[in-house]
Amino acid sequence: MTEPVKGPASYFPSIEKKYGRPIAEWKTLIRASPLTRHMELVSWLKTEHGLGHGHANALVAHTLAEDAGV
Repeated sequence: MTEPVKGPASYFPSIEKKYGRPIAEWKTLIRASPLTRHMELVSWLKTEHGLGHGHANALVAHTLAEDAGV
């Protein structure tokens, strides 16, 4: 039996469905941004790409953690 996905990744299916882009594409955008701070990236995703706060926060948190090797 597979454990349910927890944490930021639990938002990924609804992010893909709502915004029509795969998670890998969002992560590429985040990594390509000149911004580096968590809340700057969240605000950027909200204003430039129309994401809701929870979705933007989940993408940034997961991407930054992945890049940090966490």
